Order: sequence, then C-alpha cells, then structure tokens
Amino acid sequence: MHPSEVLFQGKRQPVSLPVCDHYAGSEKLMRKSLALQQEIGTLFDITFDCEDGASAGNEKAHAQLVGELIAGEENRFERVGARVHDLSSDFFSQDIAIICKHAAMRLAYIMVPKVENLADVQRAIKLINTQARKHGREEMPIHVLIETHGALADVQAIAALPQVESLSFGIMDFVSAHYGAIPGNAMRSPGQFTHPLVLRAKLEIAAACHAHGKVPSHNVTTEIKDTSMVASDANRALAECGYTRMWSIHPDQIKPILKSMTPRSSEVNEAAQILVEAQNTQWGPIQFNGKLHDRASYRYYWTILQRAKLSGIALPEAATGLL
Repeated sequence: MHPSEVLFQGKRQPVSLPVCDHYAGSEKLMRKSLALQQEIGTLFDITFDCEDGASAGNEKAHAQLVGELIAGEENRFERVGARVHDLSSDFFSQDIAIICKHAAMRLAYIMVPKVENLADVQRAIKLINTQARKHGREEMPIHVLIETHGALADVQAIAALPQVESLSFGIMDFVSAHYGAIPGNAMRSPGQFTHPLVLRAKLEIAAACHAHGKVPSHNVTTEIKDTSMVASDANRALAECGYTRMWSIHPDQIKPILKSMTPRSSEVNEAAQILVEAQNTQWGPIQFNGKLHDRASYRYYWTILQRAKLSGIALPEAATGLL
C-alpha cells in the first residue's frame, strides 16, 4: 500500500496548493506574472483579477482578456485562476461565461468573492459548473473569499463543500464591515494579529479549512516595498494562525512568502528520516532521537514532505517513494 493510504486510511487527503497566490489585474501585470512563473516554475499560483482589475465599462473586454491569456501559450503550467465579480454583480455571470468559453479546461480555479452565506457559495458553484460543463469541464475547483459576517458564520459548512479547495480571508472588507468598531490599524501588522475580532476570524477560517482538508489562504500585506514586513506576516500567519498559503499583490512579495511558508531543510530531513524508518517497521510506533512517534505524527511529517515537494525542494533520495 502507498504510505498515504496507510496514514489516511481511506479518508480524503488534504488539498495541496502552492504557498503563494499572486494577484494581477492589468494586462501588463498579468503578462509579467506569467513570465515570472515561466522563470521560476509552479512555486506560486497566479490569480487574474476581474473584480478589481477591470475598469468601469470595460468588464466584458477584461474578462475576454483573462480568458485568452489563461488559454494561451504563456500559461505554461496551468496554475492560473481567476477572481470574478461577486455574485450580486451584473458581471458575475458574464465573467464566468466568457472565461469558461475560452479557458474552462485550463483554469486552475475560480475565486468567488464577497459571499454572504453558504447558499451564496452553493449558487455560485452551480452557475460555474453549468458554464464549465458547456465547455468540457465537469467540475471547477472553487476558492472562496471570506470577508462578510455571514460567510464567517457559515465558514465550517462552506469549507465542507467538496468542490471548495481553499478559503481566503478578506481582511479589509471584513474590518470595514464593522463600521469603525475595529480600528483601521487592524488591517495591517501588528494589529491584524492582535485585535480579538480579526484574530478570531482568521482562526475560524483556518480551523474550518483544516477540519475539512482544505487550504487556508492568508490576506495580503499592504506594505508593498517593505519585504521584511511581508516575510514577518507570512511567518506569523503560518506559525500562529495555521495558514499554509498567502496572497501576494506585488511581484516583490512572492519570494518572501515562498521563503517564509516553505518548510525548512532541517524539517524536511527530519520528516524524511522519521517516515523512512516508520515505513521500514510497517508503520508501527518508533523511537527517533529519544522521542516516540506513531501514525499521528507520521501524518504530520508526511504533509511536511508534501509541502516541500510542492515548493520545489529536493527530497532526500530515500524519501522520494513516500509521496
């Protein structure tokens, strides 16, 4: 049996995604992002943005551009998704129809923003699937942006939907929805990690994702030029809140996020040694460096190797057969 079958015993394995989700709205930035992805590979995803990327009156042409770029040769790895307008917008259905017409088979996912509740997500998925199936795609991976009170209240149910593979936290809209009751400095560090209402939202999203094997994606860092702040936010998002993915809104933010959220080589080597020894003993309990390990810790170390592989880290040769 494959190690994953032994460790997860028929349960659905957690979704694995690159640790960085880079947003691009204008044609210039979308093409620049594709060029960077071609240079360094699939270490990060790209999300083309229709919601904030399209200028007023240019929504149809922008969706057309997004679809054409995703369908084109520049999308070498097929790790490009699209954020569409919200469900209440007149442009939601138009975005879906146009993008699916051009690129249904090559879209990595569709990001759905500003949902108010579980019913909104279910309705969005139904509409997306209808368009995707017209163009040969049975099911489209769905990412959901949690940024309203209602969506947060339904976050466990939203994370449980099989087609949803990731939830992102929309911190700025969430803070704004409190109409001044949360101070503006809670949209950025250090306030975003200390204000109780903001921290509660982050933790509930992450907990819901991990309960259902989905990927929690942390909000943006608005400090574009200060890459040390980006790195600090990514470190805290992972270590304190359990986020395994983070948004980027500028190319300079990608590498700090990758470095901060990618497992350290020491972690990877330790995970490989433990799992190889566990496999050699038919996955029974072992002692390693004076500590007891069993299948509970094996699952943890297996996910370390999974994340390392996805981040382009070369695994020790003895561990390559574990994934």
